[in-house]
Amino acid sequence: MNGIIPLYKPKGITSHDCVVKVRQLLQIKKVGHTGTLDPLVEGVLPICVGEATKIIPFLADFKKTYIADISLGKATTTEDLEGEVVLSERVIQPPTDEEIDEVLQSFVGNIIQVPPMYSAVKVKGKRLYEYAREGKSVERPQRKVTIRQIERIETSVNPSNTSFRIKVTCSKGTYIRTLCVDIGKALGYPAHMAYLQRIESDTFHLHDAVTFRDIEENIKENNVEQILFPIDRGLSHLDTFQVNRKTKQKVLHGQKLPVPQIPIKTDPFKVMFQDELLAIYTLHKHNNYEIKPIRVFNIHKSVGE
Repeated sequence: MNGIIPLYKPKGITSHDCVVKVRQLLQIKKVGHTGTLDPLVEGVLPICVGEATKIIPFLADFKKTYIADISLGKATTTEDLEGEVVLSERVIQPPTDEEIDEVLQSFVGNIIQVPPMYSAVKVKGKRLYEYAREGKSVERPQRKVTIRQIERIETSVNPSNTSFRIKVTCSKGTYIRTLCVDIGKALGYPAHMAYLQRIESDTFHLHDAVTFRDIEENIKENNVEQILFPIDRGLSHLDTFQVNRKTKQKVLHGQKLPVPQIPIKTDPFKVMFQDELLAIYTLHKHNNYEIKPIRVFNIHKSVGE
């Protein structure tokens, strides 16, 4: 059992909880997730099963798309609905749709974020949320993230409705909570994130996602393969080096190979035989004429089958 399950994570549980539940349902130890979602957040959470767990380190650069609600007028300790209100201001003159759209576009591109105190970022060996729970404030490291696209997709703000919905596509490491707070500041109001849903994690979309109930039903029908996407679906961002039957055996034995004659656009890159994913290779750091494996997938029969 090897592949990727694009799970629809429900609210109220952690990403680790999802891994534990999938592990129990499938009765397999090798299970891991890509791209943590906070308990308050729902949406697409790719779960790697079996040999697919080997690609988790290569999925960190996935672009992700979210739907978020920004609520104006109140700032909280956690930058979302769960925190205590620390600043409140009536939205007497709500921003117009045009003003909102203009502010949103100012965030497109590379921006600098300061992670929230209630986050898992480590400072001096300790996570920020641990400092926050102790009532301590520490200097937080800035980070550069990329907002690829952002747009308002719902509602006009008015005194009786002080929130609006956005769709944002961003790079890894982007804190949508912080983005919501910063957008509110740019509009002149304290703000927090009132809702968040991840609708895309690179090649995995909302329409691909399955629920825990879907998994259970497929197990009962002995049809789990139907909800497992092939491992290479998670590596679409890597270039491909196609090999012949003779070279396939060398790859499966983890041997180094001569540098491909054709140009390879990414490093690392996939090595495939026809439509079979064999391994992930990288350029040899100490030998410009060789490439070497960094992951070999043990899901293939020998070439002499």
